[in-house]
Amino acid sequence: MGRLYDELIKDYRVKEGLKTCINCGTCTAICPAAEFYRYDPRKIVDIVQSKDEAEIEKLLKSDVIWYCGECMSCVTRCPRKNAPGLVIMALRNLSAKLGYFTCSEKGRQLFPLTRILTGNILNYGYCVYPETFRWEDHVESGPVWKWHTEHLKDNFARLGANYQGKGPGVLRKIPQESLDELKSIFDVTGGTERIETVEKYSRIKAEEMGMDTDEYLKMTFERISPGHFNNEEQ
Repeated sequence: MGRLYDELIKDYRVKEGLKTCINCGTCTAICPAAEFYRYDPRKIVDIVQSKDEAEIEKLLKSDVIWYCGECMSCVTRCPRKNAPGLVIMALRNLSAKLGYFTCSEKGRQLFPLTRILTGNILNYGYCVYPETFRWEDHVESGPVWKWHTEHLKDNFARLGANYQGKGPGVLRKIPQESLDELKSIFDVTGGTERIETVEKYSRIKAEEMGMDTDEYLKMTFERISPGHFNNEEQ
């Protein structure tokens, strides 16, 4: 067997998610992502089962593995209890580990996702944090959200939140001791290493594209090329 397949099957998600696929296509029929994206979980599982190194490498470098929403609808309907969603997670993990995610537009979006979400968790203790969810980055949210971001403290006080306050309550300030513990969890479980890996390969890709890291981050966050959706012309 090849190097990529051997690495892939070390992941417990492949061991748990790929048992005896009969290629029936039920996963694709139930998949919400397949309804909108040019995405077929049946084909992905078929490629993994084929153990074809060239095809697996194409997958790892493609947009396709980043279309999955990880909802696990597939496992609820599979007659053999396979979980293509878990296989997708394993493929994404290997793509990130090897730096292949920078080869596709959707894969490159792992950079802003990693930096913003993990940054929020490690700095504030929340995945999504009002101070970092700027209206300028999400103008599609409209004027109501713009007004809300301009009056955060007043609005949260009216809703009964303890925004940035001490003690209990929604959106309270997380003590530094707890944030340090979160960082230790990241260090021990490999989260810190993953962040550093994504940063490293994204920085390399930015240099290849003639951008600094901030320009690259903005590009990956904002730019979406045509061709991802089913309703678009080929």
